[in-house]
Amino acid sequence: MNSKEKIVAAIDIGTTKIVAIIGRKNEKGKIEILGYGNTPSTGVKRGVVLNIEQTVNAIRQAADLAEAQAGLKITEAYVGIAGQHIRSIRNRGYINRDSYDTEISNEDVQFLVSDMHKIPIDVGEEIIHVLPQSFIVDNETGVKNPVGMYGKRLEANFHIVIGQTAASNNLKKCVTRAGIKVKKLILEPLASSDAVLTDDEKEIGVALVDIGGGTTDVAVFYDGIIRHTAVIPFGGNIVTQDIKQGCNILERYAEQLKVKYGSSLADKAQENKVVSIPGINGRPPKEISFKNLANIIQSRMEEIIAQVVFEIEASGMGKLLGAGVVITGGGAMLKNLSQLVAYKTGMDVRIGYPIQSLHSDVVGEINQPMFATSVGLTLTGFNEDGACEIQSKATLEAEKAKAKVDEEEFEVKTKAEAASKKNGKKNIASLFDKLGEFFDVDDQQM
Repeated sequence: MNSKEKIVAAIDIGTTKIVAIIGRKNEKGKIEILGYGNTPSTGVKRGVVLNIEQTVNAIRQAADLAEAQAGLKITEAYVGIAGQHIRSIRNRGYINRDSYDTEISNEDVQFLVSDMHKIPIDVGEEIIHVLPQSFIVDNETGVKNPVGMYGKRLEANFHIVIGQTAASNNLKKCVTRAGIKVKKLILEPLASSDAVLTDDEKEIGVALVDIGGGTTDVAVFYDGIIRHTAVIPFGGNIVTQDIKQGCNILERYAEQLKVKYGSSLADKAQENKVVSIPGINGRPPKEISFKNLANIIQSRMEEIIAQVVFEIEASGMGKLLGAGVVITGGGAMLKNLSQLVAYKTGMDVRIGYPIQSLHSDVVGEINQPMFATSVGLTLTGFNEDGACEIQSKATLEAEKAKAKVDEEEFEVKTKAEAASKKNGKKNIASLFDKLGEFFDVDDQQM
């Protein structure tokens, strides 16, 4: 492995799973996955960390699996952020430059972006992303990249993503306590869009719907520009809860029913087909009809789709999305979901796989909608030209060997000090014995 080769690590902290990925880009621009780990997440709910210790342990387990496969040590990583606390706003900013006769530089654009971080927001919130949508140079509108143009007044429309400071700090704390530095927090729907959407889809107009365990993330693109983002506080887990309550069964059985036999369209479920669920503590098994199961799933998914449609309309792009809707995430694998979404939205629908970003050698392993965010985080790292600090296997083994030597030396030193103290005590005791004998002799002579 070339020591100058760029390697990126990414961590997707979700409600149901935590994924760690180590990847590099080949000469064709495809990502080669060097190692990945996938562990259950128990300390996160709807994208928000509720149990620090459980989340830290899960991150460490996922990272250990990825490191073992890659033979590398993750020291910093790009981390995804989502959750019901995320919101977005639009804002416009401008600067007046000193002269008409000088070209607009990248520094001018960066100054304008940095100035957006100063806008007033609610107490306890912070700005996560400032995303330029379009620029205006001396009243010339629709400029996508003003660098190199002449003009005195530079304006821009921005899409600004805001989240709660406490939520992002807890996320960073968990990753840091797992021994990994946070390179940057990335909004998860933006990462997923990099993995599953094409440039053509973003140009003609598309809505990405990432259905996770705790939330459903929405990102709307048009003319190649991000137009709207939103996080809906419902995902696959709420469907599982509905099945659990509707059928009066244990949660683990409800999840199995959803994955194996569930359907998003009740009309396509067989009425006379049932599945048997084991009873509790010797009670008789319970039979669940496929039709009843599908009705429960369809009702909840229609509610989630209705909120997705609301967010699409709120973006102002509802009638301009020529590429329709792309659904991804673990929830996208629900049977007949694409047909339900197409029926409710009246748009073309496809399921988003991260295959376009992956090298063919790893397609079978990780080319699943549930890995779209983690692959997208890796891709975002490369697009930002931000290679992560990664230790090689040789360095890692050398550190382990040095740590072992240090431990052995410390143990020898500790034993030596203890022996020295013990011998010192014996010498002092012997001295006192001799002095005692001397003084006894003198007393007798007197």
